[in-house]
Amino acid sequence: MRTDEFDYTLPERLIAQHPPEKRGSSRLLHARGEILEDILFADLPSLVRPDDVLVLNDTRVIKARLSGSKESGGKIEVLVERVLDEHEVLAQVRASHAPRAGSVLRFGKGLRAAVLGRQGEFFRLRFEHEQNVYALLEQHGQLPLPPYITHAPDAEDEQRYQTVFASVAGAVAAPTAGLHFDEGMLQALRDKGVHIAYVTLHVAAGTFQPVRAEHIHEHAMHSERYEIPRETVDAVLQAKAKGGRVIAVGTTSLRALESAAAGGELKAGESETNIFIVPGYRFKMIDVLLTNFHLPRSTLLMLVCAFGGMKEMLAAYRHAVEKEYRFFSYGDAMLIERKP
Repeated sequence: MRTDEFDYTLPERLIAQHPPEKRGSSRLLHARGEILEDILFADLPSLVRPDDVLVLNDTRVIKARLSGSKESGGKIEVLVERVLDEHEVLAQVRASHAPRAGSVLRFGKGLRAAVLGRQGEFFRLRFEHEQNVYALLEQHGQLPLPPYITHAPDAEDEQRYQTVFASVAGAVAAPTAGLHFDEGMLQALRDKGVHIAYVTLHVAAGTFQPVRAEHIHEHAMHSERYEIPRETVDAVLQAKAKGGRVIAVGTTSLRALESAAAGGELKAGESETNIFIVPGYRFKMIDVLLTNFHLPRSTLLMLVCAFGGMKEMLAAYRHAVEKEYRFFSYGDAMLIERKP
């Protein structure tokens, strides 16, 4: 398939620059094949059933962006892609000239990182400080808002570009479908008889990049770390045994569960995934997907088309543009029933 088959026209004014005033006050497009219903996220409890299981990604966004300079004085910007251990990271480094192995990057206030070498498009950096990487990033870093959000991160973003259930630090981008939930909504779903379960997938920056290859099979996905707890496996299997549905909140939860079930049986534990879900993929675990609207030509739009049907999802996106839904990380949501 060609990448340009997953394109659509989006007016810039529909790209949400800020979250809604109140968490959970977004609109919701309910998509069941060709049937589209314009409702509110607050209506979600009316769309779930007792014995459904709702799976959330509990990753926490770290302050992964650093500004500094090379020893030569040239300015640099670092975006941590992955924390490797207490002192080392893989990172994108923007500079007029790529830093060489053995050089040192400076970030002010005495923070330094040695360039150990390259791994593909990423640089392996080691921070020369007794504190661990997470503590250093919290002190010196900035929240890594996506490039389509044009303002610098502020106090509102510190709170709202993080889910209320975020607990495991490691993501460089938020699992944005989860941003809609507050404690009241989670309790309303429990009261309806829905089981709430969690996975952890540390979202990497590469997940949201547009596909630049002409044909989708030429695109290489970045690898991401995930963990499926035993209790989540049990909750999913119990829901299916009772005739309930597995509702993935976000493409990250879906990718984690589908990766863990690659052998046909859902397995607990930690692993890496570079799963690339495109039309023709046969889903093993997920029945319903709650997700935000995604970038044109992105791997996430391809995943959504695989889940809900390509013709149906592209029509749903045209509908969302016509009805002026808010798009991307701070935007509105879709609830998609899987196409048989």
